[in-house]
Amino acid sequence: MVRAARTVRRAVVTGGAGFLGSHLCEQLLARDVEVVCLDNFLTGSPQNVVHLVEHPGFRLVRCDVTDFVHVPGPVDLVLHFASPASPLDYLRMPIETLKVGSLGTLHTLGLAREKGARYVLASTSEVYGDPLRHPQDEEYWGNVNPVGPRGVYDEAKRFSEALTTAYRTSKGTDTGIVRIFNTYGPRMRADDGRAIPAFVGQALEGRPLTVAGDGSQTRSICYVDDTVRGILAMAFSTEAGPVNIGNPDELSMLRLAQWIVELTGSTSEIGFVDLPVDDPKVRRPDTTRAERLLGWRPTVPSEEGLRRTVDWFAGRLQAAAAQAG
Repeated sequence: MVRAARTVRRAVVTGGAGFLGSHLCEQLLARDVEVVCLDNFLTGSPQNVVHLVEHPGFRLVRCDVTDFVHVPGPVDLVLHFASPASPLDYLRMPIETLKVGSLGTLHTLGLAREKGARYVLASTSEVYGDPLRHPQDEEYWGNVNPVGPRGVYDEAKRFSEALTTAYRTSKGTDTGIVRIFNTYGPRMRADDGRAIPAFVGQALEGRPLTVAGDGSQTRSICYVDDTVRGILAMAFSTEAGPVNIGNPDELSMLRLAQWIVELTGSTSEIGFVDLPVDDPKVRRPDTTRAERLLGWRPTVPSEEGLRRTVDWFAGRLQAAAAQAG
């Protein structure tokens, strides 16, 4: 049963200049919601929202939510999406990652409470760690190494879930938690260390694709349009969650690499590198709860989503080559 929430006229999106955040800002504006985009540009970029800057309902503010959060005027919705999200980023910035999951969550929850706003936390499938249950449903507590290299991200998100829940139960704040599974699409950084942009960039440039381990580990990939639609379904509902938002379309990393070689028409070979420490062996969301509570399911086939992503990266490479020439 899908229940509608309050009317949303003005939203705050932290990390709004990031990959996922910029798509959220875009879709909120399309729904006639004013957007205040907060970002410190640690991993996000003003380039991701440059096309929105002239929109009368959009405001971009440079802000580090671990220091403070102040937004004048009414706010109906706070979406906390600020955080390094790729292993390359959070391994390079472990303290910043822990701070934005803890202090950043505290400050943004305070903003939501002050404004009487709905609050949605961007959590992650990484809270399940290297899972011992497959597929992963929201009742599973996870298998996380808190002192391993990935723990800075995993535990930051687990803490932020606990803090969000505490605000709901002890202060009555209207909160929701989404656990986001591997998402891909335009505006990903080519150098962020995640598999799809890495594979696409390598294939387009004719370099070997670097597959970790033997490539048998699996991920479930969800195109960004579907992920954003799921997040906003949660934002405009009254559900607390946590709710998995992801595509149950599971495939091995080796198959993904081969698929991208095919889609790009590349002559690249596939090479193998060491598997990262604590790298999950499997990942697939059980999306039953999202379908039941939000009426949401992904609709973009992986081949179509990968084609769009390849086209976007190819266009960026061509534009860079034209500028250089």
